[in-house]
Amino acid sequence: MALKTESSSNREAMSEINVTPLVDVMLVLLVVFIVTAPLLTQAVRVDLPKTEKTDPAPSDHLATIAIDAQGQITLNEKVVDLGQLEPELRKLHESDPELTVQLQADTAVVYGKVAETMAVAHKSGINKLAFITRE
Repeated sequence: MALKTESSSNREAMSEINVTPLVDVMLVLLVVFIVTAPLLTQAVRVDLPKTEKTDPAPSDHLATIAIDAQGQITLNEKVVDLGQLEPELRKLHESDPELTVQLQADTAVVYGKVAETMAVAHKSGINKLAFITRE
């Protein structure tokens, strides 16, 4: 607040804002956010069940797509480009509607390449897609 030393008959509106209550509120909000922020960033912990080794799928309705570390795609041991993969899978799916595609990718392959391959498989009509991993 401003204290005027002039005569009190000359009253003008005070044009200064008292920021002390604003600072108090901001400090309280800051403390609340500091306390609650660590609680919000904790991930949900899930205890996943352990699985046992399963029997492999029957090989009569099976195709395998492999992506090596360099990003080269092979379909049933035959090298194909990503653009050629859709017609090849569509041909296999038309000849065998129960076709299951197994996808195996090297750990060095970027996820985007795997996602593109999965999208091409889905686009070609494949409904059953399995991932091959190691134990």
